[in-house]
Amino acid sequence: MSQVLVVGGGPAGIAAAVAAARGGAETTLIERYGFLGGMATAGLVNPFMAWHVGRKPLVAGIFRELLDRMKALGGYGSRRAPHAFDPEAFKFAADEICREAGVWVRLHTLLTEVGVQENGITSITTESKSGREQWRARVYVDCTGDADLAFRAGVPCQEGREEDHLTQPMTLNFRMAGVKISRMPDRKTINRLYDKAKAEGRVRCPRENVLFFYTTRPGVVHFNTTRVTGRSGVNADDLTAAELEARRQAREIAAFLVSDVPGFEKAYLEQSGVQIGVRESRRIEGEYTLTAEDVLSARKFSDGIARCNYPIDIHNPAGEGTVIRNVPAGDWYEIPYRCLLPRGADNLLVAGRCVSATHEGQASLRVMPQCFAMGQAAGAAAATALARDCAPRELSAEDLRAALREQGQVI
Repeated sequence: MSQVLVVGGGPAGIAAAVAAARGGAETTLIERYGFLGGMATAGLVNPFMAWHVGRKPLVAGIFRELLDRMKALGGYGSRRAPHAFDPEAFKFAADEICREAGVWVRLHTLLTEVGVQENGITSITTESKSGREQWRARVYVDCTGDADLAFRAGVPCQEGREEDHLTQPMTLNFRMAGVKISRMPDRKTINRLYDKAKAEGRVRCPRENVLFFYTTRPGVVHFNTTRVTGRSGVNADDLTAAELEARRQAREIAAFLVSDVPGFEKAYLEQSGVQIGVRESRRIEGEYTLTAEDVLSARKFSDGIARCNYPIDIHNPAGEGTVIRNVPAGDWYEIPYRCLLPRGADNLLVAGRCVSATHEGQASLRVMPQCFAMGQAAGAAAATALARDCAPRELSAEDLRAALREQGQVI
């Protein structure tokens, strides 16, 4: 039995486990894949989105440490892409930071059941090559991205936008290697060629443009262009259909790039994500629900545990189009601790893109730097609550914010 059990080893889970262990709690981290990183590695999501206002960092702490470790491995930043990272370097850095913090990591292990009694989790059940196992802890942290632990514990959840419950589309990220980047045309020209290929029926993808990023590797360009709508990230049949459709789109887009776009004549599709990227699925109902108004008014909270200035970025759940609504220039909003506290489960914390927010609020806070920040807050809260011998929801915001400052986070 651990004191803290974190389920999900993505950005939020890594930060939660490390923060809890550094706070003095015996901590276990359970991950379904054979490596840590979640969307950063399995989903091949890249690069890190905005986490500064001017030169002022909005996220530091464990996120900043991971960046420094990746940079030392030669896997963070380049001239063309200062915030890009190498997913292999991410895996190595995540392994190191968890090991050095004393986190006990279990890979290849999938959550299947949750035991609940009197508004608290009593145990979780997993399946792995070792068979069915039961795990117990005093505090549980859901960092699955899909609220899998919270949902199975009976926490009320929402999915998608209010009017029809459609979620943001899923995207399979992929990379083209062998690109002569110096010969690439500008984005306007690439999109004009893309529109022509779509009109001719050679590319069938409901995204309105080509979204690409440079990487840390010479001759490698990252594409975030496939779009699968009308599918749920928490339904196995939908996920299967989405993976198949996204690979079909990726193959067509790669063929278009090679045939139509200068610089790609000898390029090839080098890699796609281990899994399709999920922007939005379940969101818990918590003690507070972050709204579009909170984001767009740059609202601050007395229990703020993370800062964010990423816009409300909604890829059309039904087809083409992307809506961007910006946080006021030079400002940021805060994510309150109450968004991490689910209703109906006293010894559970939630961190990452499935915290308590509206469809619009989640469209801003869902990016990886903020997931690190929310994860660090959840882990620090778990350890501090244990030290105070209180439930996480009874922990004072002042104590939690002090603990985060001691761990190097920006509050």
